[in-house]
Amino acid sequence: QVQLVESVGGLVQPGGSLRLSCAASGRALSNYALGWLRHAPGKEREFAAAISRRGSSTSYADSVKGRFTISRDNAKNTVYLQMNSLKPEDTAVYYCAATSSAVITTNSGQYVYWGQGTQVTVSS
Repeated sequence: QVQLVESVGGLVQPGGSLRLSCAASGRALSNYALGWLRHAPGKEREFAAAISRRGSSTSYADSVKGRFTISRDNAKNTVYLQMNSLKPEDTAVYYCAATSSAVITTNSGQYVYWGQGTQVTVSS
């Protein structure tokens, strides 16, 4: 079992930056590939970014590629999402999640542990 807790999100102006973190307790996070997924009002939940167990591989949705960076610190049992050049369409509840899959995945159905979510609002 893994418990995941995201940091507080917030309100950011367009073009601004925000860093989310997600701390884990229970089983060591190094056992899992991790992802950040988001859910915007009126839309389906979507994949944003993923990182392999050791951090050697990453994957990004086209909509965030070049603006978001996922990273992890297994010694601190924490995963991060650095978000730059934020746009209003990035407004969503962001979730960190863990999968026992051997490889990183963009499929939300393969994530078995989820945080409670944190609201990110991009607006002027």
